[in-house]
Amino acid sequence: MITVHSRGGGVKKYARALPKGWGGAAAVRTESGKILTSIAPDTKNDALSLCMEVGAYLEAHKLNEAVTHSLCLCREDAGCKYIILTPCGICQERLVHWGSSVKAAVTNEKNELLFKTIRELQPYHWSAVNGEIL
Repeated sequence: MITVHSRGGGVKKYARALPKGWGGAAAVRTESGKILTSIAPDTKNDALSLCMEVGAYLEAHKLNEAVTHSLCLCREDAGCKYIILTPCGICQERLVHWGSSVKAAVTNEKNELLFKTIRELQPYHWSAVNGEIL
């Protein structure tokens, strides 16, 4: 099980990388058990920004490893609690590359670590038009 505070101090690393203000970070688990992390960099032009998990997804591609779990966290400011974010639609599409059983942490009222499969997040996925079932 992946927890917010497990796997090599990812939250501490995130806090050091983004010591103040709003920040976001992601942790992605691969089929071999590797935990890949990435952040949402601050950019001068919002059109240049990327979702916080993109770096970890690209690292998984570079390593030729399938992603099994994806977790995104954000906070409003230093000292604020971390909030779990459901992947945006584009990042859900990125996860489809590794299959419908990939699990993503989702936003919920209690801010509990809760994973749903891509199949659960995308019950009406467009691939059905091509005769594919997620």
